[in-house]
Amino acid sequence: MELVIAGRPAGRGRLMATVTHICTLDYVAKMLGEDPELLEAIVYNDDNLTYGSIISVYTGPDEAITALTDDGIDELTDMLRDARLTAETWHQFIDDFVMLISTQN
Repeated sequence: MELVIAGRPAGRGRLMATVTHICTLDYVAKMLGEDPELLEAIVYNDDNLTYGSIISVYTGPDEAITALTDDGIDELTDMLRDARLTAETWHQFIDDFVMLISTQN
């Protein structure tokens, strides 16, 4: 029996890259020169980045740190760059995430 995907034999389908490393959110904040709390607010809602870009690393039974894949870092960088196009877009961007942070607490 041969596995067939969308009319093609197995092995000829789409391949996905394997994540080989991730960067903690604190490290990403240092790399980008950004406030770690702002980045935490952005990734708190996992709809802000593509599925699979945000990784939770459990360091204990009740402890976890957030990390990003390279794609997640690229998306975050693009998001911040676009937000900084004008002072108005930056203030709106910050207001959106300050509102999010205040509703979390």
